[in-house]
Formats: sequence, structure tokens, C-alpha cells
Amino acid sequence: MFRLFEKLVPPYPEQVPQDLPKGFFAFLWACTAGLRGYLLLLAVLAAGLNAYEAWLFSVLGRIVDWLTRTHPGQLWQEQRTTVLAFAAILLASTALLAGYTTLKHQTLSINFTLRLRWNFHRMMLGQSIGFYSDEFAGRITTKVMQTGLAVRELLFTFIEIVIGLGVYFVAILGLTAGFDSRLMLPFLAWMVLYGLSVWYFVPRLGRIGKKQADARALMTGRITDAYTNISTVKLFSHTNREAGFARQAMTEFMNTGYRQMRLVSSLNIVNHLVTVFLILASCGYALALWNAGEVGPGAVAAVTAMALRISGMGTNIMWEMASLFENIGTIQDGIATLTRPQLVVDRPAAPALHVTRGEVRFEHVRFGYGKVPPVIDDFSLVIRPGEKVGLIGRSGAGKSTLVNLLLRFYDVEGGRILIDGQEIAGVTQDSLRACIGMVTQDTSLLHRSVRDNIAYGRPTATEEEMVRAAKRAQAHEFIATLGDPQGRKGYDAHVGERGVKLSGGQRQRVAIARVMLKDAPILLLDEATSALDSEVEAAIQASLQELMQGKTVIAIAHRLSTIAALDRLVVLDQGRIVEEGDHRTLLARGGLYARLWAHQSGGFLGESTDEEEAEHA
Repeated sequence: MFRLFEKLVPPYPEQVPQDLPKGFFAFLWACTAGLRGYLLLLAVLAAGLNAYEAWLFSVLGRIVDWLTRTHPGQLWQEQRTTVLAFAAILLASTALLAGYTTLKHQTLSINFTLRLRWNFHRMMLGQSIGFYSDEFAGRITTKVMQTGLAVRELLFTFIEIVIGLGVYFVAILGLTAGFDSRLMLPFLAWMVLYGLSVWYFVPRLGRIGKKQADARALMTGRITDAYTNISTVKLFSHTNREAGFARQAMTEFMNTGYRQMRLVSSLNIVNHLVTVFLILASCGYALALWNAGEVGPGAVAAVTAMALRISGMGTNIMWEMASLFENIGTIQDGIATLTRPQLVVDRPAAPALHVTRGEVRFEHVRFGYGKVPPVIDDFSLVIRPGEKVGLIGRSGAGKSTLVNLLLRFYDVEGGRILIDGQEIAGVTQDSLRACIGMVTQDTSLLHRSVRDNIAYGRPTATEEEMVRAAKRAQAHEFIATLGDPQGRKGYDAHVGERGVKLSGGQRQRVAIARVMLKDAPILLLDEATSALDSEVEAAIQASLQELMQGKTVIAIAHRLSTIAALDRLVVLDQGRIVEEGDHRTLLARGGLYARLWAHQSGGFLGESTDEEEAEHA
């Protein structure tokens, strides 16, 4: 039976969610898509359970009245039908409770939260590179995890407290009126006092909850950032500095926690005073009416039981209301991140890119990361099918920006880029990047096995194809020697976060193997052999030459010797082409390329002097 309820709500819907609305209630409404019928049924069942619980106190009062009016031995004969009806209702309540608890705990509790996190995660994966440049990875993770849980808890609290207990109090008022309408007065007075305390404390707890959620996300983000970049932290001997950086965020979190706990202590004191008033007022008034002969002992028993029950519930209700507003604060904090629109999106019904020749064409491209002047301005370049082109220029010339635009990590601000006559902005991003292989200078590996990292290039590849790619990248030999603390060996060994357990050269060779396995028709090399020693680089260069056969290649290198043999070299300066041709032609011309070549130190581009810049200008 439980499995049946667990399968009612699919936790991983296939449809990718669209941009979420920024308004709070609109955001909540969007989060309940596909679940609204179940949430409505849960609210109905909660209302029924609370009405049933209030009814039990009325039954207690009736039983006391029967006992005072009925001679011992005559109760069953006189009240048989009523007693059987009460017993039937008590038994039926089990079905009501079973429906409520299975719907809440089996159908919604796990699947609702997972569904939201799954949707939020896919939306974050669809964000552009620029989005991640402005955010801590740990902070984004916290928003995804916290907000999904907070939405579920807010809706559950609303159903149980606002709807369920709302019905409970209405039922109590009706049942006390059944004994004597004047007995409602202490409960009405309590509701006013309780409402005033909620009005004062709960919004303040909600606001501090929002600040605390943001402080928690900041604290998590800073700590995660330090762990992610632990090599840099160690290299510069900044463990104490990073501890202090995290301490600042922890102190902010601590201060919000202190303010929250002050409110909590005040809330508990006020709540106790209000419930003491209810017990004294309701019980005292009921006894006064009984003493005057205007109500029976059953009314006193029922009202006393109701007051004691509310007294026991009062603190819990207040905490639930505080939790409600705290979750509101958490959701409001998460909305700011989760509702940011995706800047790079596929057009509706965009087709897949089909590469038959591999021609790459930049037409009057302009891009500047939203700044003026742009990094790339009126840039035009045609790379013929199968041509090997090197992009050369000092840091900031726009080489990496062109590569990012070709991969559509950013959309151009002007002009267009075409592959085989197809504008890349009009095809799906996945199909575009599936046709491009890239090896970067900053090699990043997933914290998974070596096999998983290489197979990432083509998950459908066989084991033989994966191993062959590793051998071609000169990686198979060192992979065979790998091991991890869990005892996994060779291709099963895990490489650590971002591949930290491997050397720079080993990471680079795994990355090259991954691209070799992908075997895309267009190849991008951004300092592809920068982390390799000379002996290994020579072997890798041979593999890269084999990999480049029949492909369109765009290579970036500060070490000019690594790309001097390419078909054509394009020299960039301030986002524009200033020279192009093969190595010999550019050297003979005596321009910027020749100066860069002459000033290389150890095979790398040198920095120009002010005198040379003036001469070049």
C-alpha cells in the first residue's frame, strides 16, 4: 500500500521547467504544478481530523452529563445507540488518519522536495557561464537545497496550522456554544490575545529568518570556496586568512541567531501568560456558571479539557507559525537566485546543428560582457573546413572570448557566428557543443572515476574505445598505477574534486583522452599541452596531430612554437585582426607577430614595453 502512494507523484518530471516568476505567491503556485490536487486533498483531510479532535471533547462533556443523570446499570439501555454511533465514528477516524498520513508522508514528503530540487537543479544547470562567474557554487547549492525544503514545509504548515487548526478553533467555538454560548467568551478573548502576539512576533521571526538564511548561504559559500580552492589556499599560506574570512560570515550568522533567540525567549514567555489566562478564564467561568446552576458538569469537563488541550498546543502553534514565516524568509531569499532568467536559451523548436564540412564563420561579431568599449568589435573571420587556425595575441586580446562565443557560453551582442551556414544562435546548445571538442588550459575533472571522466566525452563508448583513447593520449600507463583510499584501482580510482589527486600533466592527458573519445568535427585547443613536460608534450603533440586530421581546428597558445606549424595564424590585438598568414609569412612581414616571436622567453609570449606599444601604435 505504501509503495502505491509513493508512486503517485513522480519526483523527476521529464519536462524542463521554464523561468519561475519573481512574485512570492506566483513562485509558490508554480512550485505546486502537478501536485495541487494532492495538496487540496491533504487540506480537506487535515480539516476533518481537527474537527474530529474537537468533537471528542464534546463527547467527553456529554458522557459526564450522562453519568450524572443515569443510574448505574442503566447507561447501556438508555444510550446504546449513541454509544455505538460514537464507537463507529472513532473507528472511522482511523481511515481518515491513514489517508492523511500516507498522503503526507508517502506521497508528498519525499517526492515533493525531490521534485523541486530536481527542477531547481536543472534550471541552474541551464544558466550561462556568466551566472556562475557572479555566484559561489556553495551558495547556489544551498539555495537549491534550502528553498525546495522550505516550500514543502511552508505548504504543510499552512495546511496544518492555518487550515487544520482554523477548523479546530471554529469547531471548539461551536461545541462550547452547544453547552452555553457564554462559554465561547474566554476562547474568543484568548484568540484575540494570541492573534496579537502572533502579529507582533511571527513577522519579526520571519524577517530575521530571511536574514539568517542568507547568512547561512554566505557562510556555506565561503567555506565551500575555500575547500574547492584548497591548493591555492595552501600555496599562499592563507589557512588563517581563510579561517578569518569564514569567521566573518559565521559571526554574521551568529548575530542573526542571537536576535532570533531573543525573540524566541520573549515569545515563549508571552505565550505562557496567554495560555494561563485561557485556563483560568475558561475554567473559572465554567465553574461560575455551574455554581449558578446554568450549565451541567459536562460543560465544565469539556471546557476544561479544551482549554488544557489548547494550552498544550499553544507553544507548538506559535513555533509552527514562526517556522511558517522563517520558511517564507528562506523562500524569498532563494527566489532572488532561482528566478534569475537564463541569458543563453534555445529558441522555440530550435533544430539540431548538423556539421558536414566544419566551416566556421564570424560575421561582424561584437561582444564586451556588457561593457564599453567591447572586447570584440566588428570581428569577421572565415575558417575553412578542415583548416587548422591558431589565434595569437597578448592576454586580453579576445582569444578566449571568441572561443566562448563559438561555444555559445555567451550570446553575441552584434553580428553572428555560423557553422556550415547555420547560425549557432538558432540551433540547440547541446547539439552545438556536441560537435565541438575542447581541451583547455585549466583542466577540470569530475570527482568520479577515471573511467567516468574519460567516458564523459562519449558515454556510449565501449570499454575498448575508452582505453584506446587513453592510450592515444599517453594516459593509460599512469592510470594503471592509480588507487584511492576506498581501494579502487586503475580506471576505477576516483580523481578527487576537480581532479586534485592527479598532477597537472595527468589531468591534461585525461582531458585529452576525453576529447579524443568524443571525436567531434570541430576541435578547440586552449593551451592544450601547457601542463605537460617536454617529453610527454612531444608524444601528445603526435596524438594531437592524429586527432586533428580531417577536423577544423582553432588553437590558442602563448607558446608560439606549439602552433607555428598550423595552416594559418590569426594575430589579434584589442579584439581585432591585425595580421594573418602562416608562420614564415608573418615573420617576414616584421609586424606584431614577429615582435612577439622575437620577445618570447622560453617559448612563451613576453610582455611588451611601453616603447614597443608606442611603436606598434
